[in-house]
Amino acid sequence: MGGLTLKLKTKSGQGQKQFVCKLTDTATVGDLKARIIELTSIPGDALHVVLGFPPFKPLQFSNESSTCQEVGISNGDTLIVEEKSLTAEERQQLEAAKRLEDDEKLARELAAQSTEQGGILLKKVVPADNSCLFTSIGFVLTGKVDPENSRYMRQIIAATVNSDKQEYNEGILGRPNDEYCAWILQPESWGGAIEVSILSAYHGLEFDVVDITNAIINRFGEDKNYGMRAFLLFDGIHYDPLYLESTSGEPAKTIFPIEDNSVYLQAEQLAKEAKSSRQYTDVNKFTLKCIDCDCFLKGQTEAQQHAQKTGHINFGEV
Repeated sequence: MGGLTLKLKTKSGQGQKQFVCKLTDTATVGDLKARIIELTSIPGDALHVVLGFPPFKPLQFSNESSTCQEVGISNGDTLIVEEKSLTAEERQQLEAAKRLEDDEKLARELAAQSTEQGGILLKKVVPADNSCLFTSIGFVLTGKVDPENSRYMRQIIAATVNSDKQEYNEGILGRPNDEYCAWILQPESWGGAIEVSILSAYHGLEFDVVDITNAIINRFGEDKNYGMRAFLLFDGIHYDPLYLESTSGEPAKTIFPIEDNSVYLQAEQLAKEAKSSRQYTDVNKFTLKCIDCDCFLKGQTEAQQHAQKTGHINFGEV
């Protein structure tokens, strides 16, 4: 069996180009379409192909499983390939359809991975008491929501920072080392990237912060080659831990091997879904209260300006 050898003539761009397209005898319309796209670089959504002999007959790509011979293409035929000009509305429709197709594909992959992993990634809500980061880390380590963990973790952070004043200088901390150590020990003080990084190193565990404001995952400890990881969800102001709820009756999991990518993919999808449904806090609009003077402030910018003007550094969520 010699297969199919077809000639392609393009009308797009500067002048005409000709290509030779070789396929097997059993090649489908889908195979032909893929080969034409590869040879001509014309996007599949804009592809228009006709058989190059009278009466000219447009090639329909609706049934890509049909063989080329079944739709009337024979060895030695010439196909005329054109790039359709799409309206803005048509392009938007095609882009929307492509996004839907990609989302459905990702959902199928996640469903398969969830089945393989034996569970689905869920959020455990912890109190919004300015210690949510430490409570969340305590949960992934022990499986329990225990606000008392925050005091112990604050002490770990203060001791680590105090022991290396060169590494943890005012430029890194945003305030003098001693002042920071006193600040982080206060129950009203929030934790963030610096604190996550220190606790990651202390526990020898990678903490992956799923930031739903930007639909990204920030990996703390990635460069340390730790063997295990845990996930935290961040909505712009509040942290919650993530855990894998088993579908087979096994205990929930909060710590996972680095090489197991299925949970990471679930976390990525969770971030995208939460961002698209706006399940995050706009840091420019939320309200804070200055603990030092009981002044109410709107947004992160006002809080920073108030701190610079008054020297007050203790803020609470409202």
